[in-house]
Amino acid sequence: MNLHGGLTVRRLRLLSGLVMFAYIAMHLINHALGIVSLALAESGLRLALAFWRSPPATLLLYGAAAVHFSLALWTLYRRREWGLPWIEVVRLGSGFSLPLLLISHAVTTRLGDALFAIKPSYTAIVAGLLAAGTQGLQLALLAPGWLHGCLGLWITLRRFPALQRMRNWLVALVVVIPVAAALGFIRMAQEVSATRAPAPVGTDAQHMILAAWMNEITIAYLGAIVAVFTLGRLHTLLQRRPV
Repeated sequence: MNLHGGLTVRRLRLLSGLVMFAYIAMHLINHALGIVSLALAESGLRLALAFWRSPPATLLLYGAAAVHFSLALWTLYRRREWGLPWIEVVRLGSGFSLPLLLISHAVTTRLGDALFAIKPSYTAIVAGLLAAGTQGLQLALLAPGWLHGCLGLWITLRRFPALQRMRNWLVALVVVIPVAAALGFIRMAQEVSATRAPAPVGTDAQHMILAAWMNEITIAYLGAIVAVFTLGRLHTLLQRRPV
């Protein structure tokens, strides 16, 4: 499908996916810095926030997320057959989990800062996750997004001989980076627990408001997926009905 000249749906999907892949890769690398120390991870987080919170990067990230999600919904609506190879099933399933991480990020860091001046830091974030017992969920949300990006890039670019020659190294990176991120997060959690760092800044009422925002956006996101999938199936059934 050609949208305008050389701009195709495939290229839009690739470009928007690359932006989000860069975001989650930076996120994982920041986590991995925690293997060295919490202080180093905090420095990495400040640099990442300075970049992603600049107006151009903000527009790029959330614009890419909107484009990628819209294209995913369009694909979900138009697909008529679901006998997919396992790699496509994994890619689609992991891809639809990535916005859950972006929703969490947007609400807890961007909205929390904009509404209540709650400044994000690994110390506060990890302390809050430990207090809520949801540290495992944070790690679980990172892995599918990383896997989706890696599979998407491989499916798109695997025809190039150079990438075929680098296949073993790429597989190693796919495994090493999230493992290092998990180890870094565990190391930071140990350091935060040992120092008895305070809970996140902000009142209970403020955090309840942010949690409500997160729940509402998550429900809307999941509802959009179910609605588009249902409409697509109904469209297929109507097309197959005998006239």
